[in-house]
Amino acid sequence: MTRQCFYQTLGVDRGASPEVIKKAYRKLAKEHHPDRNRDNPEAETTFKKINEAYDILKDDQKRAAYDRYGHAAFENGGMGNGHGGGGFGFTDLSDVFDDLFGDFMGGGRRGGNRGRGADLRYNLEVSLEEAFRGKQETLHIPTSVSCEPCHGTGAEPGTQPSTCPTCDGSGKVRAQQGFFTIERSCPGCNGRGTVIETPCGACRGAGRVQKERTLNVNIPAGVEEGTRIRLSGEGEAGIQGNVSGDLYIFISVTPHPIFQRNGADLFCRVPISMTRAALGGHIEVPTMAGKKARVTVPEGCQSGRQFRLRGKGMPALRGLGHGDLYIELVVETPVNLTKQQKELLEEFEKGGSSETSPESHGFFAKVKEIWDDLTD
Repeated sequence: MTRQCFYQTLGVDRGASPEVIKKAYRKLAKEHHPDRNRDNPEAETTFKKINEAYDILKDDQKRAAYDRYGHAAFENGGMGNGHGGGGFGFTDLSDVFDDLFGDFMGGGRRGGNRGRGADLRYNLEVSLEEAFRGKQETLHIPTSVSCEPCHGTGAEPGTQPSTCPTCDGSGKVRAQQGFFTIERSCPGCNGRGTVIETPCGACRGAGRVQKERTLNVNIPAGVEEGTRIRLSGEGEAGIQGNVSGDLYIFISVTPHPIFQRNGADLFCRVPISMTRAALGGHIEVPTMAGKKARVTVPEGCQSGRQFRLRGKGMPALRGLGHGDLYIELVVETPVNLTKQQKELLEEFEKGGSSETSPESHGFFAKVKEIWDDLTD
């Protein structure tokens, strides 16, 4: 008997993204769930097929094997699909449970985390010099902090929260839904296991108040654009003594007027005079460390010539040495010449040859050949 294509089972194209596949799965799983189709004896079979298809297509390796070999990839041992080729697939059903029973007892499956403080984001702009050296930054963050009078409990000083009578302090309640037993956060205490009979007057039972916090943060040397620094527990305080959230610092590096950055490497365009490029010599170039480096320019150097200075770039973020500094020379054409300077250049031009200007002479020689071929 020919088995139906997994993509057809979920009603998606072969090139569908993981997000599209998951969306289609959730829709079909809700529609064909046995608890919603008690009068349909085929519902459970259909539900199993939907789960089997999703179990394969949600996994990149299994999906690649299925795209290449079809159902044969999972027969006779194959890669294995986790439930014997056609058993009941308990795959990622959490979202389906939430959609099916989300209103039950007044909350979602993540209710136990309701009292956790929110995570905070702080955007910090640093200069390239600060990213090179690292720095200590003082942040002023308006946030929620633990209430001092009640020490974060939310109860009036001198009193204590009491055990929740609904869940007997466990913070969870259970209920039977068809052949599933669903465990949910207790609606009486929101999963905390305790209730407050006499709320604190300062925080009104929340266990936290609004206040500006001051934090000293070390920004490590080598941070890049988009670097994220996580400070655990430095976000908003939790409700009634619950766990605090985290603080995420997102780094933005301002553009530099001289240096351009690519990872740990730096690039710098350095102009030199026409005579220096022709005669050669030594030039001094800047580095991010604030010192100068000496570069030897060979005779007849052209614009675009690059020189690599090892270890003169940015420090690696994890302490693995430094990148390199690349110097690109730009030969500057002189302007605002005096009469005498113009005469000297004209004299120099008269004595020019293919040896002194090989590129220009070679270019126009090729142009002449092309024109001669066209006129023959």
